[in-house]
Amino acid sequence: MRNLLASSLGVTCAAALALPMTLPATEAAAIPAKAVSGTPPARADGTGIPGSTQSLPLAPITDERDLGSAAAGLSPRSVRPFSLVGVIWDDPTVELNGRVQVRTRSVGTGTWSDWQDLETHNTDHAPDADTDERTSGRVRGATAPLWVGDSDGVEVLVRAVEPTRAGAAPLPAGLRLELVDPGAETAVEPPARHTPDDPPLTELLSPEVAEASAPNSELAPLGAALIPALDQAQSQKELLTLQATVLTDEQKLKPYIGPRPAIVTRRGWGADETLREKEFSYTKSVKAAFVHHTATGNNYTCAQAPSVIRGIYRYHVKSMGWRDIGYNFLVDKCGNIYEGRAGGVAKPVMGAHTLGFNSDSMGIAAIGTFNSAGPTSTTVTAVSQLSAWKLGLFAGNPGGKTYLKSAGGNLYAKGKNVRLNVISGHRDGFSTDCPGALLYGKLGSIRTQAARFQGRP
Repeated sequence: MRNLLASSLGVTCAAALALPMTLPATEAAAIPAKAVSGTPPARADGTGIPGSTQSLPLAPITDERDLGSAAAGLSPRSVRPFSLVGVIWDDPTVELNGRVQVRTRSVGTGTWSDWQDLETHNTDHAPDADTDERTSGRVRGATAPLWVGDSDGVEVLVRAVEPTRAGAAPLPAGLRLELVDPGAETAVEPPARHTPDDPPLTELLSPEVAEASAPNSELAPLGAALIPALDQAQSQKELLTLQATVLTDEQKLKPYIGPRPAIVTRRGWGADETLREKEFSYTKSVKAAFVHHTATGNNYTCAQAPSVIRGIYRYHVKSMGWRDIGYNFLVDKCGNIYEGRAGGVAKPVMGAHTLGFNSDSMGIAAIGTFNSAGPTSTTVTAVSQLSAWKLGLFAGNPGGKTYLKSAGGNLYAKGKNVRLNVISGHRDGFSTDCPGALLYGKLGSIRTQAARFQGRP
């Protein structure tokens, strides 16, 4: 289905293989931290947060054990500081059937990390086929990004699963290493106390920041870093205001909606609004919520969460070629909720999170990797609260079922009407590990909590 576009001035997820071929650790340890030449950092946005992406081509590597499998990589080297890493390639329809490993050097200690794996099966996070975003010509294949913290050295190895002499597909063309610096911590701090009656902010906002903030103007002052929480009664009143023209008489009499949780806005986490496309993209409704993990690892603090989000955002847009960050919302390990794709937190913003089912849905990403580590209880509760509120705006029952039409994927053919849980995991719409077994196992609790937050019997 073709995106519904509005002007931005209008109201906007490996099997173990052999150990890596050595690009010697002794060489890596001997490399001093030093400045390297290259393109300058991207210019700052209106909040004063810079950020940059170093894109380095990967070179073919000859396996010293002569197993015949295709391999590429990057020898250990010093680079400009970065905190998030991923690998991209030219064709978004091609999967990297292999293993991608990285080692990084800490800025603070000068020591090199162990080898870490990047999630290679990432084609399931993408804009739907035939949408303007997918057919833009800018979209590229990519691994999931990995948060590594402040680093200034890197080594990479990419290796195909099967020997190429047996006729297996080679590695994708155009392999590049993406090193993302998310920029300095934002100076915009959400206030300790914030009420709907707070006066508008008076400082000058850049046009791009103002445009991203405008769709939330019914919920918070223009330029606000935080959309405040509301209680049940306030949220029911807000529902009657926001959706007055579409609610049935029965819904008006008994509105099922959870209390609105506090949401850190894009300005609150320091989005560079010059990166995204100017226009916002909407779908018709929000009939389902797909729960994801970002697969960026769990080695971050809650204070670093805005930086992690800025890194994901820059990777989605500058490296993968998307119009904006793919998720509609993100939740950190402390239960803080963040606005994702621009267009308004109360509006049906079209995301790029669940290939085949981005229409009439929203994507909620828990920041981390939950294949072997479980989410915190605060994360689970926050996902429940957010789902109860946002689904409630569109008469969604968190414990119920709904039908979505597939736009095409590896589980359901294009055009098939699929019956799904209103709160589903990414793997329910696409064959994938996302959102990780241990987060997926919490979805029953999330549905129950969300229904209770809505006041359902």
